[in-house]
Amino acid sequence: MPAIVVVGAQWGDEGKGKTTDILGTRVDYVVKPNGGNNAGHTVVVGGEKYELKLLPAGILSPNATPVIGNGVVVNLEALFEEIDMLESRGADTSKLRISANAHLVVPYHQVLDKVTERFLGKRAIGTTGRGIGPAYADKVGRLGIRVQDIFDESILRQKIEGALTQKNELLVKVYNRRAVEVDEIVEGLLSYADRLRPYVADTALLLNEALDRGELVVMEGGQATMLDVDHGTYPFVTSSNPTAGGACVGSGVGPTRITRSVGIVKAYTTRVGSGPFPTELFDDMGVYLQTQGGEYGVNTGRPRRCGWYDSVIARYASRVNGFTDYVLTKLDVLSDLEEIPVCVAYDVDGGRVEEMPLTQSDFHHATPIYETFPGWQEDITGVRTFEDLPVNAQNYILALERLSGTRMSVIGVGPDREQSIVRHDLID
Repeated sequence: MPAIVVVGAQWGDEGKGKTTDILGTRVDYVVKPNGGNNAGHTVVVGGEKYELKLLPAGILSPNATPVIGNGVVVNLEALFEEIDMLESRGADTSKLRISANAHLVVPYHQVLDKVTERFLGKRAIGTTGRGIGPAYADKVGRLGIRVQDIFDESILRQKIEGALTQKNELLVKVYNRRAVEVDEIVEGLLSYADRLRPYVADTALLLNEALDRGELVVMEGGQATMLDVDHGTYPFVTSSNPTAGGACVGSGVGPTRITRSVGIVKAYTTRVGSGPFPTELFDDMGVYLQTQGGEYGVNTGRPRRCGWYDSVIARYASRVNGFTDYVLTKLDVLSDLEEIPVCVAYDVDGGRVEEMPLTQSDFHHATPIYETFPGWQEDITGVRTFEDLPVNAQNYILALERLSGTRMSVIGVGPDREQSIVRHDLID
């Protein structure tokens, strides 16, 4: 059986959690390969809403083993808060496995995240303040603390001392904050060791052995393509690679084992935080999409910026990730509209540009060129086949498929697991 990658195709919040949850009813392993508790998923099962920040969405699928891969940065306090929340609601988390090689978000990462954002002022990136960027910076700078380190107090203390030698200089002399005590950090991390130990495994070995047995593995990327540190709208991006290639690195599953790359895209576009957004709406229609779509961040509650569907971005994401399929979500949000604009190209300095502009400056100044499609003004939340959709809704989907360069295999018409139209099976 194949390994399937599920990736956001815009700026996140596209509905990856629902898609992974749907797949999770049929697969054996669901893996989170990147990000941390900065990337929330909302999953609705049987009318019950679950907001997941660090755990894979597949943890709600009884047949799947959820895995936190080596590419994730783990905040242990947030991890166990989420586990406790799920268990209090009757969910079973005992099958969760966490890579011994995953890095930890420790309290000084959160401190640095917040003070750095304030220090940047108008140039702030708009992070969640949860320490994700500083944790990844330490990982690349070889100052990181890994999950396995908390099982060896001597190693843990040495690593914390090494990291704080540098960071306390920065906190005290640049940011005028108090120094962080080594003992405080060491003791805090050690307090989780006994509870964490049963979950820790060689997850790369676990997943490859599962594939050898013919079992099905789904990898759900956090954030999205346009937030990828290499391929996104840098510097307004996350600190990892939430693209299909990043899923291989963050899980230890080689690229030759990936047979399906699935992009998740909303029927319109949203973005949280700072950075360019060509189709953003600043009028009543932007407020309408925000209200009707419930566009507020799972982690922060911040209202999401809203705009029309951008097929330039969709084509770009399809190319970067090698998408075989798109899942189109939140089509029902558009149901009351008489007309629906779609961005088909950009105007950059008076010229028409149909692919992503070469430079950040050009993208920042790009203005959308729209093609308008008639709406359907019918309730579609109960529709379960493509043929039963209103004709104008069918035409809208087919237009997006043509403009985006990848087939629209699943259509979301509501938040619940069952509110989906399957045109092409994502597994078979």
